[in-house]
Amino acid sequence: MRIVERPNGVRVAEPCACRAQRKAARLIESARIPQRYAHCTLEDYFPNYGGNNPSLNAALVQARNFVKAYPFDTNGNGLLLTGSIGVGKTHLAVGILQSLVSERGAQGLFYDYRDLLKQVQNSYNRSVDETELGILKPVFEAEVLVLDELGANKPTDWVWDTVAHILNTRYNDRRTTIITTNYPNLAPLVAEANSARTAMREETLGDRIGERMRSRLQEMCVVMEMKGQDFRQTVKRASFA
Repeated sequence: MRIVERPNGVRVAEPCACRAQRKAARLIESARIPQRYAHCTLEDYFPNYGGNNPSLNAALVQARNFVKAYPFDTNGNGLLLTGSIGVGKTHLAVGILQSLVSERGAQGLFYDYRDLLKQVQNSYNRSVDETELGILKPVFEAEVLVLDELGANKPTDWVWDTVAHILNTRYNDRRTTIITTNYPNLAPLVAEANSARTAMREETLGDRIGERMRSRLQEMCVVMEMKGQDFRQTVKRASFA
């Protein structure tokens, strides 16, 4: 608390701004954001690292507008960030999560899709104390869930059932879900070089999580397609410099 003096001369105690800052810090810490992405914010997302990029600029604008509109105007809807490897989908998703926590007081949770499924599988081991429900309960109940790399696991009936359980539960509860995936939302046709008449279809998100759940995502999330060069191959290659 801090003591302030009002215009009429009365001195009163009011909450200090540092309380809100400490609360936001605790919420961000509990969101399980990996250390590699802890620095990611909307402010340090650079959409034009490979030259002017309208697609990534539009994604950043939409991300900022989503934060401003949350929670009343977003109405429980989330975002589906699609695009090739290295265009900054995870950075943008984490930046949105951090802004929602710090600016809107949201309670958030980050999960890598592969890690989540692995934890659920491990819960079936009798030597492990955790249960499937114990692992999934915070995923179901998180006010904002970031699910990174959706579709990365090899599709099986068990994977499809687990994904359906997670997404349907959050859909029914109208909880905000932010998803990233390297797989296209729809199937583009790519003409083969030796024949204009034949075409091969790129694997899609529907192939990885089931077409029924891909369809459900269209109602749960606004699709943001991100196009650009691989940031890791151009700007952020590993070095000892």
